[in-house]
Amino acid sequence: MLWVKAFHIVFVASWFAGLFYLPRIFVNVAMVTPGSVAERERLLLMARKLLRFTTLLAVPALGLGLWLYLGYGIGKGPGNGWMHAKLAGVLLVIGYHHACARLLRKLIDNRDQHSHRWFRFFNEVPVLLLMAIVILVVVKPF
Repeated sequence: MLWVKAFHIVFVASWFAGLFYLPRIFVNVAMVTPGSVAERERLLLMARKLLRFTTLLAVPALGLGLWLYLGYGIGKGPGNGWMHAKLAGVLLVIGYHHACARLLRKLIDNRDQHSHRWFRFFNEVPVLLLMAIVILVVVKPF
């Protein structure tokens, strides 16, 4: 079980690294001077590659987490309300990941009108989600 837990933590940390940096690329895309086609295309290429890589990291993170939950029963039974809250947080992270993919598609198609300031706030969401999930897992407040 400890091996599964260790690899789960590694893949979750890697997944979040991508979720932390991808919206930062969106900030840079939003700040590109009109007419700087090469710079914009380079940033969008980086974002596409990072999204693909981040998605590949999310799969084992989620699979290993499911293995811990179903296979070892971590968080099951009475007195484990923290696990339900954590799973809700994980669903929000998956939704955020999906939102990143949709925003990237809109940026590629030149259909997104968000400012760099909006993307800066959007960039903080995974930090808050990770903080909440880690607190739930470590502190187990309920």
